[in-house]
Amino acid sequence: MGLVVSCGKMAKTIKVRVPRQKMHPKVGKLITLHKNYLVHDEAEQCVDGDLVRIENCRPLSARKRYTVTQVVKAMPTAPGFAIPDLHEVREKTAREK
Repeated sequence: MGLVVSCGKMAKTIKVRVPRQKMHPKVGKLITLHKNYLVHDEAEQCVDGDLVRIENCRPLSARKRYTVTQVVKAMPTAPGFAIPDLHEVREKTAREK
């Protein structure tokens, strides 16, 4: 699962940021790292701020090897809403399973 950080700049392609947490070996604190993936969005339904689930597919271009399988939480179109917290949504979906 990741957060859509860029859409509309490329045809049927979005950029998704997938965070992960790692323990620092010396300090002992959790640090948050992220990786950006180019993802195929066939229906062009995603907007900035959406929380999406992605999965592997065949290579569609030089850097695009993932596709959107589900929009977990869509970003509201009304102004004044905050971006959803990824950790809260992960815990909620884990409890539902």
